[in-house]
Amino acid sequence: MATGRLGLEETLAALNAALGPGGPVWLKETLTDELLATLAELREAVRLCADDCAQGLAPAPDPGADGCTVVHVVSCAEEFQQQKLDLLWWKLDDRAPLTQKHLVCGPVKVAGTSDAPTASEYYELRHRQACKASSLKHGTDLAQDPDWVETFKVLSVATIKFEMLGTAPQSQLLLALDDSGTSTKGTKSGTFVMYNCARLATLFESFGCSVDRGLYPAFPPVRSLDFSLLRDEGEWLLLFNSVLPFSDLLSHMAALPHRGLGLHITARTETVCKFLLQLSMDFSSYYNRVHILGEPLPHLFGQMFARLQLLRAVREVLHSGLAMLGLPPLSHI
Repeated sequence: MATGRLGLEETLAALNAALGPGGPVWLKETLTDELLATLAELREAVRLCADDCAQGLAPAPDPGADGCTVVHVVSCAEEFQQQKLDLLWWKLDDRAPLTQKHLVCGPVKVAGTSDAPTASEYYELRHRQACKASSLKHGTDLAQDPDWVETFKVLSVATIKFEMLGTAPQSQLLLALDDSGTSTKGTKSGTFVMYNCARLATLFESFGCSVDRGLYPAFPPVRSLDFSLLRDEGEWLLLFNSVLPFSDLLSHMAALPHRGLGLHITARTETVCKFLLQLSMDFSSYYNRVHILGEPLPHLFGQMFARLQLLRAVREVLHSGLAMLGLPPLSHI
């Protein structure tokens, strides 16, 4: 390990001075093998980041900016330990990034019990619940159907991600391990979002089949559509609450605010989850009330195409939002 800045004794003195009077005291024994091993992993990650930038595989840093920014994602219990690692790295290694930020995550607790499941047990539970919910809906067990295996995996991951990321990272998360998280009836779950994603896919698939059968004409150029035919309040809600504000949401969520003052940063993952849930609720209410694909009568086509174009935009927003969470869209559920 490089020691271009300070030796061990000088480092300990500097660390204790940085912690201030009355703070925890660093001793030689504090520099455990585990801490040094973690530091070695961080240095290797920074080296790989620099290699990627040199090869054009990652964006180059802004001119005049520090070559690499490190974001430590750490639990409340490990917050102080990670800050020690931050200081140790900077004191021992003259190539350590000057910009290091800490994203502190709150604790995760399980409602009604003190025995928390492991990560694998938690996933298996949500997977079983997704299969059970589908079995109740379709009247048959699809868990072993090859066409549904990937769907159940996505549903399980979506449920977990909306649970975990739907709460502000620094807040405590209270998990309910009952079946409510995997029901398509509830409006607070990732399953509900994926369900409405599948409804949109079914809608456009039905439209395409109707075009093939000659019931509807092909979709006309967008510039020829008459959007004044969109008079339903639900259509305006979708446009002004979801489609138009989405670009602003993207600009706020594109990167963590790691260049600000202070040691800590805040991620707003819950903003994306809440946005997608609200979009799904607005769409679901509209879809349940308005018949999009009407009778194949020429005088009704204008309004139908205007509505379909609006829902195209809704679908694009929904897919983009899911992609931000690392989730693929589903075509059936």
